[in-house]
Amino acid sequence: MAQNSSMNPHEISITVKTQYLPDQSDPDNRQFAFAYTVTIKNTGSIAIQLIARHWLITDGDNEVQEVRGLGVVGQQPLLRTGEQFEYTSWATLPTPAGTMRGEYFCVTEEAQFFQAPIPEFALVMPRTLH
Repeated sequence: MAQNSSMNPHEISITVKTQYLPDQSDPDNRQFAFAYTVTIKNTGSIAIQLIARHWLITDGDNEVQEVRGLGVVGQQPLLRTGEQFEYTSWATLPTPAGTMRGEYFCVTEEAQFFQAPIPEFALVMPRTLH
């Protein structure tokens, strides 16, 4: 019998909001800074802990930068059912547009490891009229 995916004990939802940071950017020197705020919500039925992250950051020239590390912003949040964790971080690109995607590595309270994909999102400098 097929298991209903909505009954997955370890499910999380991930949403991302981005913002261009003009004060941190230097377009003349190919430096474009972006903030991204990630909200991670435990929509499953058991507690999970976010252990590590893996990002693929692709700039407008299709150059890919890979970032791996423990936790997020120095934390490894534990999320019980229905709880959420929000954090803001940043990235710089040599082009005014690019994308990010990746995955979080998590563990359940029952010591089951799983990966939660982070859907691709765009980093785009707003066009200004002169």
